[in-house]
Parts: sequence; structure tokens; C-alpha cells
Amino acid sequence: MKQYNFDVCADRSTSGSMKYDGLKDLFGRSDLTPLWIADMDFECCPEILDALKRRLEHPVLGYSMVPDDLRNSIAAWLDHRHGLSVEPAHLAFVPGIVRGIGFAVNYFTSPGDKILIQPPVYHPFRLVTEGNGRTVINNPLLLDDNGDYRMNFEELESLMATEKPRMMILCNPHNPGGIQWDEDTLKRVASLAKKYGVIVVSDEIHGDLMLFGKKHIPFASVSDEAAEVSVSFGAPSKTFNIAGLASSWMYVPNPSLRRGFYQWMEVNEFSTPAFPAVIATIAAYRHAEPWLDQMLAYVENNIMEVEDWFAANLPVIKPQRPDSSFLIWLDCRALGLAQKDLVKLFVDGAHLALNDGTMFGAEGEGFMRLNVGHPKAQLIEALESLKLAVEAAGLKQ
Repeated sequence: MKQYNFDVCADRSTSGSMKYDGLKDLFGRSDLTPLWIADMDFECCPEILDALKRRLEHPVLGYSMVPDDLRNSIAAWLDHRHGLSVEPAHLAFVPGIVRGIGFAVNYFTSPGDKILIQPPVYHPFRLVTEGNGRTVINNPLLLDDNGDYRMNFEELESLMATEKPRMMILCNPHNPGGIQWDEDTLKRVASLAKKYGVIVVSDEIHGDLMLFGKKHIPFASVSDEAAEVSVSFGAPSKTFNIAGLASSWMYVPNPSLRRGFYQWMEVNEFSTPAFPAVIATIAAYRHAEPWLDQMLAYVENNIMEVEDWFAANLPVIKPQRPDSSFLIWLDCRALGLAQKDLVKLFVDGAHLALNDGTMFGAEGEGFMRLNVGHPKAQLIEALESLKLAVEAAGLKQ
């Protein structure tokens, strides 16, 4: 089997990379090691790059048709990788999952409608809801003494009954917690949604990035009720580190939800992809699985290295092992810092750019999100700078 090298760190500066070239605007300084936004620093799978290069050798970049193999490759991937049998006709292209969520919000709800989310959670859920004139209803996750999250079902049902949200945006697997919700949890969500007439938009972008033997459980697969109420989104973007191509897809098994929504998407050309997204998606799902499996093994090793490093050097900070993805939720509450001072410690003290936990809601107070999709040597070097910053600040270690 071909071997891929994940110890190579490509120079992404001046490439228009948000992760690198956006540091000054977002963090106030550019001399930071970027371990924040959820793309990886690993070089793209060469099979994907080769497919794009072959197409770009043609001198004409005109209008292109969408081949049947776009949907067929997605359906085959879902069946092979997750055991989810999907009719290709029940899939549609989306130019990015956040855009897809925005399309669903605008099609299925009206200004003033309520939409339920579960913080701490991916912040565009709130931004898209509020930016489109809808009202966010929060059902915060419960955090136990072991650092594990679970859903507050008593409150969830109460909110569905009294606030009457039109939609719930589910993060499955959860970001930033890295949680793959179990089948019973997803079934309970589906049952409540069916009971109270709530559409469940399930963001499953991290579903291909399962770690340590965990299996992804697509929300739509857990019950007939889930299939009836669900609008699910997925993508090759996080999986294969091709987020810049804005290639995503959605799956709506219920024809009463699917027909009108897909027609609306089509007539507005929201579901019409540019050819690079099509080529990269097909190449990824048809030819890049060996790259993915090797990358996930590398990320697992990085996660264990980070866990061991914190245990040996900064046990006051506790990394929460994710079920999925290359993101670690760091519990920094024992440092005893206000959030602004915690961020200052990372940015101005350690010269590290991580995601501020409160980006994901007030429930993220005392947390930071660390991206470990990075060559191991540079990752550990970055953590060493955090240790020096904690020491310089005279904080408990």
C-alpha cells in the first residue's frame, strides 16, 4: 500500500490561507502558531490533486455538467464507510455545510421562528439563526465531573413543548466536544422531534473522522422517526482537507421535506457545483480512502502525544479525548483565569492561536479548542511554549 507522509508541513503563508494569513486580523498579531480553524496542515491527498490537475490541463473552463458519479460516489461512500444505504436521488450538492444550514433555515422556517441549539456548539449555528432573523433557543449540554457531556433531555422536551421551535440543529459528531452521540441518544432526539413537529438539521461533517475504534452513527439511520424529521449534511471537506473547494452534500430521506426543498435549491442554482468541487469529491470518495486511514492513525497518535504531554508537563489543563476529528477540547478551568486572561495567556504569552471556548457559547468558559491536524514535532514544540508561558505567569501547573 502507498504510504503518505504527514510529517511534512507545507508553507501556507501568503497562500490566502485563513488559518495563517488571517492571524493579524483575528488575533491581533501574526507571530503565532496557528492551531485553531478546523483545517489540517497536512498536504492534500495526491490522488485528489492529480484529478484536479488533469482537468486543468484542458484549456477551456466553460460550463460543466454534473456527472451521475457525483451522487453515486457519495452514496457508495456512505454505504461502505457507515453502512448507510442511500438512494443517490435523495442526495444533493451544497456549496458548504454552513451555507446548507442557511438554506434550510430560510426554506423551512420564517423570520421570528425559534431554532434550538445545544451549546457549547459550533458557533455558525447561532450566527446563521440570528443573522436570518430567527430566535435561538439554547438547550445547553450537561458536563459531568469526568468532563463528559450529555444531553439534557428533560429540558429539551420542555423547550420543545413550550417554546415550540420549528427546527433543531444537531451536531453529530459534536464540535467542539468531539462526541459521537450514541444510538439511544439520537433515537430520543428523533422521538421528541417527531412528537413536537421539529425538523432536525444534522451537521455530520466530522462523521468520516472517527477515532480509536468509534463508529459514526448517522442521525437519519437510527429510526423511522429520525428519517422522517431529518435534513442531514456531510462533506469531504474536513475528511480530506479540501475545505477551500466548498464541496458538501445533503441527504433528506423524507419526500415531503425533500421535494420542495430540493426544487427550491435547484431553481436558485444553490445546488449547482463548480467543476473543481465535483472532480475533487469523486476522486476523494473513489480513491483517497487509504490516505484517510493513514491520516486518522497519525491524528490518533498526535492526540495520545498531547494527552501524555499535558499529563507530564501541565496536568492542570485536561484534554478531552474526542471520538471524532482532529480537534481537542481543552479544559483549562483549573488555571483559575477569567476567559479574557486565558486567551491572553495563549496568544500573548505562548504565541499560540487556538479557538476561544466562549466562541461556542457561554458554556465554553474556561475552555480552548486545539487543532492537532499538524506535524507532531511542531505540535509538541508549540505546547512547550505554552508551558513556558504558564511558568512565566506564575500559574498553577
